[in-house]
Amino acid sequence: MGFIYTSFKVLLERTTSSRILWRLIPIIALATVYIAQANTEEALGHSAAFTFLWIAVILIAAKISSLVERWGQPSVLGELVIGVIIGNLTLLGLNWFEPIKLDPIIAFLSELGVVILLFQIGLESNISKMKKVGIRAFLVALIGVIVPFILGTYIVGPWLMPGLAANAYLFIGATLTATSVGITARVFKDLKKLQIPEAQIVLGAAVIDDVMGLIILAVVSAIVTVGTVGIGMITWITANAILFLVLSIVIGQLIAPKLGKWFAQIHTGSGMKITLAISFGLIMAFLAQEIGLAPIVGAFAAGLILDPIHFKNFKDPQVIEDIKSSLERSSDQTLKIEFNKILSHHSERHIEDLIEPIGFFLVPLFFVYTGINVKLETMFDLPVLLIALGITATAFIGKIVSGLAAGKVNKLIVGFGMIPRGEVGLIFAVIGKSLGVVNDEVFSIVVIMVILTTLATPPILSYLLKKQDKKEN
Repeated sequence: MGFIYTSFKVLLERTTSSRILWRLIPIIALATVYIAQANTEEALGHSAAFTFLWIAVILIAAKISSLVERWGQPSVLGELVIGVIIGNLTLLGLNWFEPIKLDPIIAFLSELGVVILLFQIGLESNISKMKKVGIRAFLVALIGVIVPFILGTYIVGPWLMPGLAANAYLFIGATLTATSVGITARVFKDLKKLQIPEAQIVLGAAVIDDVMGLIILAVVSAIVTVGTVGIGMITWITANAILFLVLSIVIGQLIAPKLGKWFAQIHTGSGMKITLAISFGLIMAFLAQEIGLAPIVGAFAAGLILDPIHFKNFKDPQVIEDIKSSLERSSDQTLKIEFNKILSHHSERHIEDLIEPIGFFLVPLFFVYTGINVKLETMFDLPVLLIALGITATAFIGKIVSGLAAGKVNKLIVGFGMIPRGEVGLIFAVIGKSLGVVNDEVFSIVVIMVILTTLATPPILSYLLKKQDKKEN
């Protein structure tokens, strides 16, 4: 341990900040191996100290993997891949990180991470924005959900993987309906194309797609739990899911402002603000679970409900208060107008900014832990790889055809913009596995599909957008 400390000290003294991360990797690996090897037997039992270590390992691995962003790829891809690497070192005879798979606390934190993630997505996808997306975005989303679901559940799934239970095909179809709002938005943002009509349609459709996908997930999960697939039961579960979302939003819009005002009377600080938001999200997740829906449905609904106006009675961040005070003393009206717009934006985003650090901690745990539980040995079989490619092709086709409803815009850009499955597809797969419906082979196939759809979208979109620019110029 003394050697590790000395190496770390020399590293900090002799390297620039841009090189520290890369120099840290072998030292972190050495420390982890040293501790893991010295305490393997103890680690296999439940030890709080080792849980701390594994959490640190996962977070550091996730941050290192985010370097894929330098090559235009979303960090979720890196987190998933690094998890797959860590979880499959046993194939090389290295069992250092196997205790992670057995740690119940890390499993719980990863589940909490996915609830926080959907809560964040709900916060970013507020109701007022959903009302503005228009009929074209709705039609794109509708086709982008129905076509992949039918293909996966009733055609390609049974054809490529005969002999599975009907519920397994339902989960495959449900997973193919997903579209990652975060990845889609990031691609257009990086390419500086957020304002073009195609991007607006894709982003609006992706939000609606998420809502439809979550309803499908709730329906499929309930079908698996109940054990029946009758039309009457499906109709009831669908109505139940829609009713929950509608009532949550309607009642929440009435209650949330009053709750915000009441809690603000107790304390207006950031602590009370974040407590109100997180508690609301967790309670909604609990209620969704209690009526037979996935907890993430409740978390997503909670995010939709919590509009910034519900926190208007709370204090703004101190930096905003300081700038406002300085502006009041300024005589430049133009400057005041411009800065007030900027301050208003950041004031409204404050609740999202408060939740973000929690997401930085918990969400990577979910993705890396998901990757850790992928069994690569199932991918070494050529038939499995061929099936994964077939499912991936289905995933592409199911979303590309949705662009046909986009109207007088570049339909290929819209279609390919809907392709990445990202974290949403993984959530569906993980829930299917937790319910015992998705086996290791199917789970690995879905993960390959998620990786390929996520990896392929940025370069394809970049090519299509550059091609469109050349035509216009």
